[in-house]
Amino acid sequence: MGRESRGYGDESSSDPLLPGAVADESFSGEASATVVVVFSTLVAVSGSYVFGSAIGFSSPAQTGIMDDLGLTLAEYSLFGSIMTIGAMLGAVMSGKLADLFGRRGAMGFSEMFCLLGWAGILFSKGPWWLDCGRLSIGYGVGLLSYVVPVYIAEITPKNLRGAFTTVNQFMICCGVSAMYLVGNFISWRILTILGIVPCVLHLLGLLFIPESPRWLAKIGREKDSESALQRLRGKNADISAESAEIRDYIETLQQLSDTSFLDLFQRKYSHSLIVGVGLMVLQQLGGVNGITYYASAIFISAGFSSRFGTIGMVFVQVPMTLLGVLLMDKSGRRPLLLISAAGTCLGCFFVGSSFLLQDLQLWKEISPVLALSGVLIFTGSFSLGMGGIPWVIMSEIFPINIKGPAGSLVTVVNWFGTWVISYAFNFLMDWSSEGTFFTFSVFCGLTIVFVAKLVPETKGRTLEEIQASLN
Repeated sequence: MGRESRGYGDESSSDPLLPGAVADESFSGEASATVVVVFSTLVAVSGSYVFGSAIGFSSPAQTGIMDDLGLTLAEYSLFGSIMTIGAMLGAVMSGKLADLFGRRGAMGFSEMFCLLGWAGILFSKGPWWLDCGRLSIGYGVGLLSYVVPVYIAEITPKNLRGAFTTVNQFMICCGVSAMYLVGNFISWRILTILGIVPCVLHLLGLLFIPESPRWLAKIGREKDSESALQRLRGKNADISAESAEIRDYIETLQQLSDTSFLDLFQRKYSHSLIVGVGLMVLQQLGGVNGITYYASAIFISAGFSSRFGTIGMVFVQVPMTLLGVLLMDKSGRRPLLLISAAGTCLGCFFVGSSFLLQDLQLWKEISPVLALSGVLIFTGSFSLGMGGIPWVIMSEIFPINIKGPAGSLVTVVNWFGTWVISYAFNFLMDWSSEGTFFTFSVFCGLTIVFVAKLVPETKGRTLEEIQASLN
């Protein structure tokens, strides 16, 4: 998925309800991270961990589920990919539900679907309950992928928002990695129980954190908004300037005319739309969710230990995700994307070459190591840039008045691409293992060309400057 991806909420930084979107430059106070802000962020990103756990479950569980329940390859491919169908539904409804129930309410609502889904998988005796459970988890994850980072962006001071919102992507990575690591040593049903635990912790934590002051102001609860903001900033903090900022944002929002979905396709928005949608399509066609969902099966097919292979992925993707976070505002978006896409291209080429050597009965000792190297290079390179930066760029290139429908379109495109790759991957591998990865390598190569020719550098530029240059 994009994954997984998947920090959709990063786009919320340009929302008129968020600090810093159209900020008054006269308000430049440097706020500190209070205990309430830190705790609230940790509770919120429990939902990100749930997201990552759901993505990472299908790879280590594949052999156990297929053996215990007698699933065919087609049935397991449906199980692995059906989560993305639910996620598309959740993503489409996420903005409306977050506005209807509030940010806390929407997170709690989504976790109910995740809990029901995990329970369905835990007690399943055949493919029907497995698929229903996975679909329910997908719906919850689709909501969480939007509302968690939006909540974090809305409660944190503007000088700390960048660092805090990146915790969302990091926790998704941790959820995937934990499932990979632990799944090597326990049965798939116990692994399912471990998927339930963070859902429960998230639900309990929501009882102790404040609602977003910006959402409260948006629905007219100004006293509650100020109370929540005071709690977040500390008892002795002066919140008058930030409260005034929020009121200005509300007025700005009310003055904007409603935008229909079809307005996205005006010529003046064409460059933004091509960049936003194009990055998401190429991210998925590079094969990330085939590798993420079925890593164990890839290693087994290549003649390498699935246990050591998936552990290796864990030790690569976590530090590389952190490195990408640290470099994003230093090196810029485009250089990281170019390096990341080149690395994924090389990684897929190595894996494809490994399967080709295997088919030709050449260098049998080298081909498993080549497959491992390719997967690790791909995983590290993707974590460095292609995993999160497309979402950051998407948040920066669309004007405020079309950001809502644009965000929905890009999110649905991303989840649809996730479904296509995760469902088709096993069939593609049956057709030609080397052909599958060489095809992924070609799309990664096209990503390099796309970024070099069309994607703007957005580092160090205001949102207005970026949008004016594109639109």
